[in-house]
Amino acid sequence: MSAPAAERQPQLLFKKARVTRHDERVFVVKLLVALVMVATGCFLALRPQWPLVIAGVFLLGAAYTHMVELQHQCLHHSSFRNSKLHRAVGVPLGLPLLVVYSHYRVQHLQHHRYLGTPQDSEFFGFDARQPLTWRMLIEATFDYVRLAKILKDIARSCTGRWTYDLGQISERRRHEVMTEYRILGALLLAIVPLTASGMGDFILRLWLLPLLFAVPMHFLLELPEHILCDSETTDVLRNTRSIRGSWLSTWFTNGNNLHVEHHAAMVVPINRLLERHDEVRQHGAHVERSYVDFYRLVLREARKNSARTR
Repeated sequence: MSAPAAERQPQLLFKKARVTRHDERVFVVKLLVALVMVATGCFLALRPQWPLVIAGVFLLGAAYTHMVELQHQCLHHSSFRNSKLHRAVGVPLGLPLLVVYSHYRVQHLQHHRYLGTPQDSEFFGFDARQPLTWRMLIEATFDYVRLAKILKDIARSCTGRWTYDLGQISERRRHEVMTEYRILGALLLAIVPLTASGMGDFILRLWLLPLLFAVPMHFLLELPEHILCDSETTDVLRNTRSIRGSWLSTWFTNGNNLHVEHHAAMVVPINRLLERHDEVRQHGAHVERSYVDFYRLVLREARKNSARTR
């Protein structure tokens, strides 16, 4: 390969990097900020004034969504130098949105391995390979049915019958998944006596109503990753999208906007992905300037495909 051709190839994008002490500190700060969000949301949601209640409920929904993105970093063991901490921290991060850490991890790592092939299967169930229509977009945005399906996994885990239906996993991993579903089931079951004891309003304001916001919020956050990209290739520069975004969107999505960078080297700590974005801009097929630009693209595609199906 000639020197000019070599210079055109990404030099940093695919390089791996280990978690450093600084990376660990950055993630701990993110956890603390998330806790502040939850505490503030709880305070506002329990006020007697309804405008404050609505603000608090929305903030809690945003916090629960953000926590799943922090959980996502734990899935890749790119948050701490001690790998055992990832599950200990990752499990509670997903509980408000009913996301079971070990199940999510197994299926999500499979997604990374098989992206661009028929074996690809993302945890949250939206198939980015299907034509985008208004109906599909609305149903996926408000997919509260997914929450009901979790009850089935809880029941199967409590009876020891849970199995992974997308391939083979170790018996140890299977037991970890079942244990976490049982924990989630115990928490959901606790709602009954808590409601009976007069705490139903707290549960409604601090969890159920925020969940109504969090479900569509989380879907809209995940949507840009691979939709309208080339699903027939394993080339991450063509099957994945990155969005430059602002510091706010980068923080709230925990770097999920830099998705080409993440798929190119999934073990790299999230806070170090931005330094690779220039190469993605040079070589990536799907790079947007902002989320506004991306959603405009989605709306145009949904309008076009919906018109064809009439």
